[in-house]
Amino acid sequence: MTRDRGLTGPVGKSLEVAIVVLFIGLLSTTLFGGAVPEYRSAAGTEVGERVLALSAERIQQTVPPSVAGATARHRVDLPRTIRGESYQIRTDGRTLVLDHPHPAIGGQTPVALPAGATLSGSWESHGDPAVVVRETQDGPTVRLAS
Repeated sequence: MTRDRGLTGPVGKSLEVAIVVLFIGLLSTTLFGGAVPEYRSAAGTEVGERVLALSAERIQQTVPPSVAGATARHRVDLPRTIRGESYQIRTDGRTLVLDHPHPAIGGQTPVALPAGATLSGSWESHGDPAVVVRETQDGPTVRLAS
């Protein structure tokens, strides 16, 4: 009977270690399998909306009130990545569109420009984005340039 008691300590510790490993495995699976990716997508969506709003604001600020003969260039600071991936902001008429590899992140926002102004170009997040405004015969042209 005294020989059986010698295994009680190691068996007890082995069970404790097994329970801790199981708990950590379940916790990791729960967080990284569901909660963390959903949070990253939600945070990425919010950042994407802010980037679009900031971009539209910077474009509107760059266009001078009186564009007759005006030329302006303004650098725009954008985050390099959203949700850990590069993205693109492009124009679609008078609208800015955010293109991102993750389907939950994206969007569009209109840009208020003077009558007759045209908007063109695109920005890559890893580039050096700027807004260039030039007066032409047909009216002001606003171009997104890197």
